[in-house]
Amino acid sequence: MLAFETYFEKIENILRKIKTQQRDNILKAANLMADCISNGGFVHMFGSGHSIIPVLDAFPRYGSFVGFNPLTDPRLMWFSPTGPASAPGLLLIERKEGYIEDGFLRYQPIASGDVLVVYSHGGVNAAPVEAALYGKKVGASVIAVLSMQNQSLAAPTHSSGKKLSDIADVIIDNCVPPEDAVVELEGRKEKIAASSTVAAVAITMCLVAQTGSILHERGKDLKIFVSPNVEGFGVDYNIKIFDEHQKTISEHYRRIYGE
Repeated sequence: MLAFETYFEKIENILRKIKTQQRDNILKAANLMADCISNGGFVHMFGSGHSIIPVLDAFPRYGSFVGFNPLTDPRLMWFSPTGPASAPGLLLIERKEGYIEDGFLRYQPIASGDVLVVYSHGGVNAAPVEAALYGKKVGASVIAVLSMQNQSLAAPTHSSGKKLSDIADVIIDNCVPPEDAVVELEGRKEKIAASSTVAAVAITMCLVAQTGSILHERGKDLKIFVSPNVEGFGVDYNIKIFDEHQKTISEHYRRIYGE
């Protein structure tokens, strides 16, 4: 079997596990998210490093809708392997306690009744743990998307003694092996070709789909972001979606902080 075929086989197996083994957890999470949006709240998405990718794919994304709020900080991403805004710098920051709450999340509109989705392959770094703790502190429900197998191999590193799964209200296992990479090379211990990003994005789209379906069944008029290539829609339509997001997120800020 060729390496790319092996990769497809491994990914298909991971996605199959998510579909069968995480069904109940995905449904629990989607119902929490639908309740939140129905009540005028926001579903906030958080990740650092490569875990920012599912956050960016949640909204704005064709097929997604107003109600999701991606929490992004350039310091929690990397834009080059080395040098400024690099992976080594990010790896230091996401392990440092204090920054996530005091330098970032305290200035975000996360409130009681909201949902905070935290993505992390390992579940022990300061960034995801502190994000989850902050979410609980302000009264939000916390959903964790992580590799439970990977987390089980590591001791807690946060001063609270907690791992991400210890804090979350709902846990969705990405069903990815600890090493993340899934293709073996003969004569090497290391594997190549990561799988957790594909799994996390698939889980995100499952949550978008199920949450949107629940809201639609409840009669909510979803403000859906649509490709301008679809007949009957265009750039002007999506500008209205952005305007709706800005309007609702501004109203959310006012509810939290006052006029």
